[in-house]
Amino acid sequence: MTAFKKSFNIKKRDFVRAGEASIKIQNILKLLNMDQKLIRRIAICGYEGEMNVVMHGGDGILTVEIDIEKIMLDIEDNGVGIEDIELAMQKGYSTATEEHREMGFGAGMGLPNMKANSDDFKIESEKGKGTHVHMEFIVSAD
Repeated sequence: MTAFKKSFNIKKRDFVRAGEASIKIQNILKLLNMDQKLIRRIAICGYEGEMNVVMHGGDGILTVEIDIEKIMLDIEDNGVGIEDIELAMQKGYSTATEEHREMGFGAGMGLPNMKANSDDFKIESEKGKGTHVHMEFIVSAD
């Protein structure tokens, strides 16, 4: 049973507000006295996901669900989709534009960072229909 659930809208190409949802989630987790390392991992994943939507997706939604045992992040967009997920998961692979690179993005670490920092990672995408990333984080009792 989910104790808390909240969704945040993400707008395509809205670099001014990019990252706000991740910061809000981070603040919620701090208020709940979650472990700082767990909060950091979730913040990394949320931010990477937000930036992927802003740069590559259409409009999207970032949803956080919190319960006693785990925290889940779902990021969905209605963008162009990922043609080759296996290739997109390779460290260093990027489809960032020159404009994105000039802003400091495009290292090709977004999806690999999300997978590395989550306890469970699933990605579904269809060309022309968007992408859905689901991540889970175990809340340890210590």
